[in-house]
Amino acid sequence: MEAPLVRRTMTNSNPPLLQNYGVLLRQPGETSVSQLGDCGNDSGAAAAATAAAAMEECQLPLIDLEGLRSESEEERLACTSAIARSSSEWGFFQVVNHGIRPELLSEMRSEQVKLFETSFERKAACQLMNNSYRWGNPTATCAKEFSWSEAFHIPLTKVSEEACYGEFCSLREVVQEFAKAMSNLARLLAGVLAECLGHHKGDLDEICDESTCFLRLNRYPPCPVSPEVFGLVPHTDSDFLTILYQDEVGGLQLMKDSKWIAVKPNKDALIVNIGDLFQAWSNNEYKSVEHKVMANAIKERYSIAYFLCPSYDAFIGSCSEPAIYRKFTFGEYRQQVQEDVKKIGHKVGLPRFLLQTTP
Repeated sequence: MEAPLVRRTMTNSNPPLLQNYGVLLRQPGETSVSQLGDCGNDSGAAAAATAAAAMEECQLPLIDLEGLRSESEEERLACTSAIARSSSEWGFFQVVNHGIRPELLSEMRSEQVKLFETSFERKAACQLMNNSYRWGNPTATCAKEFSWSEAFHIPLTKVSEEACYGEFCSLREVVQEFAKAMSNLARLLAGVLAECLGHHKGDLDEICDESTCFLRLNRYPPCPVSPEVFGLVPHTDSDFLTILYQDEVGGLQLMKDSKWIAVKPNKDALIVNIGDLFQAWSNNEYKSVEHKVMANAIKERYSIAYFLCPSYDAFIGSCSEPAIYRKFTFGEYRQQVQEDVKKIGHKVGLPRFLLQTTP
C-alpha cells in the first residue's frame, strides 16, 4: 500500500480571493456574478486562457550590461545610451549579464515557492516576514480595484533578523544575498541614469536609504473567474526604480502609446522600470509608466520586486529648469498616495505635485 502524499495543497495555501471578489461583484452597479459559476470548470478556465492569450506579447528593450564593463569607451557609451533611451521611450527595459548569479535566482525562487505553499492560516497568523503578509486589496470597494494575488513586503532593515523568518531558516541567508545583489544593481542603474542627465553617479546614492527600500515577494494564484481580473491593479511605482525577477508564466502589461501591451517573459533577463520619483527628478525625461498584472486562468505566477527608495525626509526636486514638479519629500509623497487611495480608491501620484503654470 502506497504511503499518502504529504504535501500542502494549493487549496489550503490560497487566500480566500474568490469569496472576497464575489462580495465586490455583488455591489450595486457591478458586473453580474454569474461568471463565478464557471470557477473551477475546465470550460471557464479555457475561455479565460484563450482571451488572455489574444493580446500579442512584445519584447521589452533588451540591454546587455556587459557593455558597462567594456574596455571600449564606445561600447560603454552605447550601453548607457540604451539604458537612458529605454527609460525615456518605454519606462521599462530588461537586462542580461546583470551580475546576479543564476544559482542565487534559482535558490530564491525555490525558497519563495516553499514560503507561499504554507497554509493560508499560517501565513496570515504567524508573524512571518515582519508580519507583512497581504492578499487581495483591503481598500477595494469594487471589483476593478481588487488584486488576485498575495505578497510579503520585506523591508531591507529586516532581512537579517532571525525572528522575521520563523520556521523558514534557509530563507534568511538567500534573501540577504538576493537583497544585497538587487540593491547593488539598482544603485548601478540609478547612477548610470543620473550621469546620462549630466549629474554625478553618486547623487541619488546619497539620498537612497536601505531603511525605506524593500523586497516584495508575489504570488498570483490561478484565477479561472474571468480573463479581466487583475493580478495587480494598474499603477505606477512610488520609488526611483524597480527591478523585477519574474517566472515564465507572463501576465505583466504596460501602457505604451496609449494602449496596453503584454510583456513577453524572458527567463534570462531581469526587468527594470522607472518609478515616479525618477520621473520627477529627471523633469519628465524618464517615464514612470502605468503597468498591471493580469491573472492567469490555469497557472500560478511568481515574481519578486526590489524597490529603490530614498529616505522619507529626502527632498525630490527636478534636476533641470524650468521645473515641472514642485519639491516634495518622499514621506509627503507616500502620505498623499495613501490619502488618495483611502478617499477615492486609487492613487493619483505625480499630477498632485505639478507646478501651476501661469497664463
